[in-house]
Amino acid sequence: MSENLKEVRDWMFRALLFEAEAEEFRAAGIKIGANQAEAEKSLLEETIAPFSLTLRNEGLMMARIYTLMYCFENSVRELIRDRLQEKHGGAWWENSVPKKVQGFAENRQKSAEKESWLEGQKSDLLSFVDFGHLSDIIANNWDDFSDLIPSQHWLRQRMDELEKARNFIAHHRLLLPSEFQRIEMYINDWNRVVGL
Repeated sequence: MSENLKEVRDWMFRALLFEAEAEEFRAAGIKIGANQAEAEKSLLEETIAPFSLTLRNEGLMMARIYTLMYCFENSVRELIRDRLQEKHGGAWWENSVPKKVQGFAENRQKSAEKESWLEGQKSDLLSFVDFGHLSDIIANNWDDFSDLIPSQHWLRQRMDELEKARNFIAHHRLLLPSEFQRIEMYINDWNRVVGL
């Protein structure tokens, strides 16, 4: 074995040993390495420092509900993708998503690829559909979801209410605490029914 390969192998072996020992320390409650949460908190505080205290506090309060809506919306996308892939295979997009929704997503994807400097996720067509399209896709494939969701009426009611809230949040409007509770109630209800 060449000397370089031996050095690489030894280095990798030591790294694996260190990681295994570090896990034992972490399990015992001993901190190893940088505290990611503290670093993120410090970076956030520095980034929003130029803004008024009122705006910073409102932004931090809204961050919680934004995070909840982000997780909810993307979990619905995952549910749709997983369920339709399971039932219809690799061609689920072409065979299960309404043509109008497909066209909408494809146009939005092309626009994002051509006209945006943003380099985030652009390959998943399902990520380009509007929130309201998610219930359309589920309703269009009702037989594939009827074992999870009580009725199409139940689906539409919750998704319509959450879409209104989502759009309110996405346009940076401040919500009242009671509205936070209602959104949390709807999402908890959804999670309980679909089994999250």
